[in-house]
Amino acid sequence: MSDKVIEQRGLWLDEMEVGATYRHAPGRTITEADNTWFTAVTMNTQALHLDAAFAETEPFGQRLVNSMFTLATLIGLSVTQLTQGTIVGNLGFSEVAFPAPLFHGDTLYAETTILDKRNSKSRPGQGIVTLEHRGYNQNGTLVAKAVRQTMMFDSSHSAEAAQTEAQPENPATESGK
Repeated sequence: MSDKVIEQRGLWLDEMEVGATYRHAPGRTITEADNTWFTAVTMNTQALHLDAAFAETEPFGQRLVNSMFTLATLIGLSVTQLTQGTIVGNLGFSEVAFPAPLFHGDTLYAETTILDKRNSKSRPGQGIVTLEHRGYNQNGTLVAKAVRQTMMFDSSHSAEAAQTEAQPENPATESGK
């Protein structure tokens, strides 16, 4: 039996390949409870999300999943594969679109394409990656698309962390001497 410990992580900047597309699994089936909770906790009182009788009179004939929940879930579906423990921070979105609605009971599937990456000019060991996230329902209909920029660590960050962890502790420092 090995004592080796492998920690799940996203990709380092230098592991990301421009043009590569990642399909994220599993998908996420959206429930009425998800939508109601998110809508309430974010103080979004839009009747299209909360009022079934009202929504029945509107063009889609039923309540819509809150688009901000759709966006947050779309990004969330990519985390373990791309950015878990390797992201410095989210820099922003340059494009967000919802070409079709998502409804209670729909399952959201996600994929991400690396559009661009570059090393940071002011932050050694870090760089900016542009990601295009796309979300599809269970029928393959595009329901969300978002282009975002993130600041990512490169693999030197991992090496630095490993070196720091490997340093033996100084007993004099630990005892306060």
